[in-house]
Amino acid sequence: MKTSVKIVHWAPRVLCILAILFISMFAADSFSSERAFFQNLGALMMHLIPSFMLIAFLIFAWKYEFLGGILFILLGLGFSPFLYNHNFDRTQSAGQAITSVLFIILPFIIVGLLFIISHHIKTRQTKQ
Repeated sequence: MKTSVKIVHWAPRVLCILAILFISMFAADSFSSERAFFQNLGALMMHLIPSFMLIAFLIFAWKYEFLGGILFILLGLGFSPFLYNHNFDRTQSAGQAITSVLFIILPFIIVGLLFIISHHIKTRQTKQ
């Protein structure tokens, strides 16, 4: 495999793992000193459900790049209105809400596009 094909192959995977780790950071606010250990553990697991779902989507996209790419793009586009409304209700600022949406959603849209590009490059390479 050429170096450029390797980069296109690994870029969406690494970016997706980094984005999932970023999303998982938000689960840290589930800890409370007023709760017992197992209650904190349960709250942490509840907050990590989106990360677990994203890991499942990544595993699917790892095997089926084209469908996984479409899935990540649809996930990003479909989740953005809910995220915008949630952030707008909290901040009452459209600019801050859009910025929050871009920081969280844009990496997954880029991951989807990179998976599709990787699929097309590998398909074209196997035909030659």
